Amino acid sequence: KMIVMSLLAAIIPMALYLVLLWKFDKYEPEPLKLVIFHFIWGASVSIFLGIAGSKFLSIPLELFLIIPEKISFIQIILIAPIVEELSKGILLFRTKNDMRFNTLIDGLVYGGAIGLGFGMTENFLYFITFGDTIQNLIWLIAIRSGFSAVMHGLATASFGALLSVSKYSGDRNKKIMVLVGLIIAVSIHFIWNFSVSFSNTFLFGIFFILTIIGIFLAVFVFSLRFEKRIIKDKLSDEIPERFILILTSTFRNSKGWFIEKYRKQFITASINLAFRKRELELSSKKMEVYIDDVEKLRNRVLELLQLNNKVENNI
Repeated sequence: KMIVMSLLAAIIPMALYLVLLWKFDKYEPEPLKLVIFHFIWGASVSIFLGIAGSKFLSIPLELFLIIPEKISFIQIILIAPIVEELSKGILLFRTKNDMRFNTLIDGLVYGGAIGLGFGMTENFLYFITFGDTIQNLIWLIAIRSGFSAVMHGLATASFGALLSVSKYSGDRNKKIMVLVGLIIAVSIHFIWNFSVSFSNTFLFGIFFILTIIGIFLAVFVFSLRFEKRIIKDKLSDEIPERFILILTSTFRNSKGWFIEKYRKQFITASINLAFRKRELELSSKKMEVYIDDVEKLRNRVLELLQLNNKVENNI
């Protein structure tokens, strides 16, 4: 019974967080299958790499330190933040090369998905290990689902965001952005682990995570506004202004402003065209794949506009 409760308590909150995270990306939502893949990676491969890496780096401690409490403290404070953030972030280096990984929000979504998956498995392990009574289990669920697992999501999302910035930076800045992203992720992890290790700093840890959540939401809002400006700017010479105003508002999900059969296709093609044009401008090397994609998207948007005009003229 306790195992089932622990499993449900680990899965349900993280699944809800994942859906909310995915829904935040309103202009160019990432493929749900790919987001779930990152979540599963975090829940499985990253956990395995994290445990294996921590065990390996703990060998010198076990050789030179006799007191188990000191070994455990160093593992939690120093080793875990570094090893776990590397084990979570390693997949993002591959994802970064995908053409769909093209905005700050994409980095936040994919990184956050990995972190939430990692937090889900870690929560389950904590629940079945320390949730020996209902009271203990409820306390663990509240703290770990509300803060510890969220910390994992926030830390890896930060790394993902800086990786997305590095994608269109020069070679020198690219390396700096990656390093800064890793430092931020490890720092968030370190401060949380250190804070909750002592009773007199526990409340500081809670306040710290709440602050990071606030910053995370602010960055998300800023990124959405920035994406809105990109869409308006890059489509100004591609489609009529009335459609741009609709695409950058919630009315794009309403029926009637475009042929319903092709409305979603027009939304996707137009927004992708805007982002591809920006990527082409930012790319240090004018990659043939971006040039081809822009041309294909432009032709598709023009084709859909012509279909829509025919319908409007026949009414």
